[in-house]
Amino acid sequence: MLINERDTRRERLLQVANEMMTAARTAPKGKGFDIIEVALVADETIEELSKAMLEYSQKTGMKFITRDAENILQAEAIMLVGTAQKMHSLNCGYCGFATCTEKNEFPEVPCAINTVDVGIAIGSACSVATDHRVDSRVMFSVGRVAQELGMMPGCSSVYGIPISCSSKSPFFDRISKSPFFDRISKTPPVL
Repeated sequence: MLINERDTRRERLLQVANEMMTAARTAPKGKGFDIIEVALVADETIEELSKAMLEYSQKTGMKFITRDAENILQAEAIMLVGTAQKMHSLNCGYCGFATCTEKNEFPEVPCAINTVDVGIAIGSACSVATDHRVDSRVMFSVGRVAQELGMMPGCSSVYGIPISCSSKSPFFDRISKSPFFDRISKTPPVL
């Protein structure tokens, strides 16, 4: 039997994505509450997300989202991770308010502990990708638009982690081919 690596690439990448989701779920939490939500985007849903990102880029003028929308089309899968908002009653002040009660008067301000939990989950997931030598990149843009589309209901601080396996990572040295991007700036920003 001879199995060409290209013939099993998608299957292997989806297995890594599943392991990344496990790592995000089991990542340490600031106060131990399991409020992290994790999902996987694949196949035609990547194309739908990319299209929505292009529209969001046009609407907001955030040109880097156009580049990212093109870029995720080279991914086999995208892991989404976000957090539900929960008051921890620590009165730690990390969010900028003296008490949790004071912060809750501004529900649009995320709890810092919840946000840190998302960061820890992202790091755990990306470490799995690295351990498997799979290319990945953390993208705020993917998570923001996924949140707009309702892919992560009840979550805030959503991020996307596209993954790929190719000769060179498609998530670096990225230049947009979009006329919208070129019209706004000839030189893409370094992010």
